[in-house]
Amino acid sequence: MQKQTFIQGTVILIIAGLLTRGLGFINRIVTANILGAEGVGLYMMAFPALLLIITLTQLGLPVAISKFIAEADSRHDKEKMKQILVVSISVTGVLSIIFTALLMGLAPILSGYFLTDERALYPLLAITPIIPIVAISAVLRGYFQGRQNMKPPAIAQVLEQIVRITFVFICTNLLLPYGLEFAAAGAMIASVIGEMASLLYMAQTFKQTKPMKMRAAFFRTLRQGKRTFRELMEIALPSTGSRLIGSISLFFEPIIIAQSLALAGVSTAVATAQYGVLSGFVIPILTLPTFITYSFSVTLVPTVSEAALNNKYDVIQHRLRQTLRTAIVAGSFSALFLYFFAEHVMTVIYNAPETAYYLKILSLFSLFLYVQGPLQAVLQGLNLARQAMTNTLIGAMIKMIALFMLTSQPELGIEGAALAIAINMVLVTLLHFYVITKAVGFIFEGKFIFLTIIAGFISMMSTYLFVTTVLLNTSLLLTTIFSALLSGSLYMLLLSMFGVFPWDQIKRILPTNRL
Repeated sequence: MQKQTFIQGTVILIIAGLLTRGLGFINRIVTANILGAEGVGLYMMAFPALLLIITLTQLGLPVAISKFIAEADSRHDKEKMKQILVVSISVTGVLSIIFTALLMGLAPILSGYFLTDERALYPLLAITPIIPIVAISAVLRGYFQGRQNMKPPAIAQVLEQIVRITFVFICTNLLLPYGLEFAAAGAMIASVIGEMASLLYMAQTFKQTKPMKMRAAFFRTLRQGKRTFRELMEIALPSTGSRLIGSISLFFEPIIIAQSLALAGVSTAVATAQYGVLSGFVIPILTLPTFITYSFSVTLVPTVSEAALNNKYDVIQHRLRQTLRTAIVAGSFSALFLYFFAEHVMTVIYNAPETAYYLKILSLFSLFLYVQGPLQAVLQGLNLARQAMTNTLIGAMIKMIALFMLTSQPELGIEGAALAIAINMVLVTLLHFYVITKAVGFIFEGKFIFLTIIAGFISMMSTYLFVTTVLLNTSLLLTTIFSALLSGSLYMLLLSMFGVFPWDQIKRILPTNRL
């Protein structure tokens, strides 16, 4: 099996992430144009319940699989790798069947009593078949990541989006005449088909490259895998705790927002539309740069795990600093661009300039979100998943309280929900950073952060003044593209002048270079 270095694997995932996010935006634009804000609200109301069930099904195993496969691969222990896969597939397979049936049974109650919009029933039912598909895909993805072969998961991501875009257009248009709720269900069906295509590709790739025979003595390997099961659970359960808390938080988020908006005097249809704007329009744009930090996070877990096993804490600090610098450079540009050009972005993508205000609120705090993923990955690699879980729990509890207190205020409404989400971003990131600092003695340079933000602010301010005074008669799409190119060029130039990102460092991230 082809194995990549840390940087090579990260670059592969970044390229795939860029393609996936780009295709994902096309998918969201198509969905938004067909369904509108209210339809997107129905679509997004079903997702938190799905994410909660998937979290319970996976039990945090993908991270544990990646960690232990990496360790077994370094020892060339094929039997151990087989045990890890057999145990993981068995556990996730059984749980996925149980929770799929559970979600189908509880869907009418969730839609009618908790989400306050009975139309959410159809998207909930349509998405349930995706649970076993995602469960098995996660096991294979963890296997490839543990063996530091990022190409199959990367290609699978792109394939999934291409198939989803194709079928979201077909399914939503076919079902729209029957009602908005059926069209939203059609978008969910497209997601199921896309995930199935992704799973089939990874399964075929695994079949061609696997170093062991999986079906031979499958049940005997399963019976002998009790120790492997315990080892996986030691990592998986605390990791699940962290993800479970986040999933429970997301599960209750639309419920609390819907109920709070009702207390504020907002009707059901308007509340659904407002939630669709926040969760379906604003949040996806805000999280766009996370494909970069996610790529580093995926490769960080096995790398940090291997370094910690050999007590190479200097390697951990180097990789963490490398990752956080990239996250801050990309995140600062994104946060400032979305703040200065919020109306341009929301108008071009969704034709909804009135939603730019929510994007501006969250963009001010988004830098904390962009560095949160790598910090959590390091905690998992250092076997500090319990501390990550505690931090996530604290953040979730504060967010739930803030959601109710702020969103139920008539003068705030959905703006209160945006503020509560921002509070969660900041709090969890600071708690993660505090734990890592205590564990490995990591100190990040304040000068680097300051110069990066200054470079971004000067670039955005200069570009904004130019386009608002010179390009008044240019189309909004061309103005937005030009603004991104000009501000990006100025940003990179200033970073180089300030010594933050010297040009000779660019060569170090090329896949052909080995560190």
